[in-house]
Formats: sequence, structure tokens, C-alpha cells
Amino acid sequence: MTSDNLAGRLLVATPAMGDSIFDRTVVLMLEHEDDGSLGIVLNRPTAVDVREVLPPWAELTAQPGVVFQGGPVALDSALGVAVAPGSGGPDGVEPLGWRQVTGALGLVDLDTPPELLAAELTGLRIFAGYAGWSPGQLAAELEVGAWYVVDAEPGDAFTDTPDQLWRSVLRRQPGWLAVASTAPQDPSLN
Repeated sequence: MTSDNLAGRLLVATPAMGDSIFDRTVVLMLEHEDDGSLGIVLNRPTAVDVREVLPPWAELTAQPGVVFQGGPVALDSALGVAVAPGSGGPDGVEPLGWRQVTGALGLVDLDTPPELLAAELTGLRIFAGYAGWSPGQLAAELEVGAWYVVDAEPGDAFTDTPDQLWRSVLRRQPGWLAVASTAPQDPSLN
């Protein structure tokens, strides 16, 4: 699995990860290259309203309209993830200020005037920071079983119940991964 391109897939923290930063997180992989990997944590909403930090983008933001903590790296930067339905197919043209990650899901250049993208987007979420891995680091974490790698569904990045995302992503998987969704918060209690 470590040699596959993970962009557009989910990393789901295993119950035994033992790392409070990534405990029960679901990470959407945005890039997975030889020189490193980048993703965003999907299920860590903050109390900061998007209107407070990026007011022009607030009207396009999916509910809850807050900034999400995308990871422990560069918390003073923002990434926008959005769905542009007309751009995911072979004939689709990428809207100005939007770059495809997978299918109709992509990154928004937050320096682009929102009105240029408003008609193109059906969902937007703002993330402060990101999760990053240096070359070989993610492969090593996968090797020791720190993450489950699963396919993403279109609504994962925009769930209105982010606190339930870890459990719901695992629950929809076949076999033993569905059983893992029932693991207690403290695996030693199992």
C-alpha cells in the first residue's frame, strides 16, 4: 500500500495509534509524492467562525461554518477544499482558482475572488494548517499499522457531524474494519 498514490484517499487513525494529535482522526490525502505527503484532518472543527478570518468565503462555506484544524503544521495558514461538480470528469474544465485532487474534489486558491468560484462550487470547507509527512515517514507509519487506508466518499470532507466521522468511515468498511469502529476510546479497556 505504501507505493500507491494515496491522493484522494483517507487515512483513518487506528485505535492504538497512541498519539493525541492524531487520535481518532480522519485525514484526506491531498498529495502523496516521493518528496513527501500532505493531507488535512477532516474531523477537528474549531470554535472560530469562517467570518472572523476569511469573511469573503463565509457564504460559500459548508455547515458548520467554522474553520477546521487541518493538522499540526502551519496553523497560521489556510487551505480551502471544495467540490466543483462540473470539473471532475474527463471533459470537465477546472475553474479558475480551483485545482483537482480527485474527482470533483479539489483545493481552492483562497486568494481568488470568491465571486469567480461561487457558481462553480457546491461545498467549501476551510482548514487551518495541514498534516505533512517527510519522504518515507508516512510509509513507515503505514508499515507499523498506525493508519487504515480507505476510499473517501464525496461527503466525507463536508460532513455536518465531524465528531462522528471516524466511527462512520470505519463502520462502512467491510469485515474487521467495521468492527474496529466499536473500539473504546482507550484500547486498553477492551
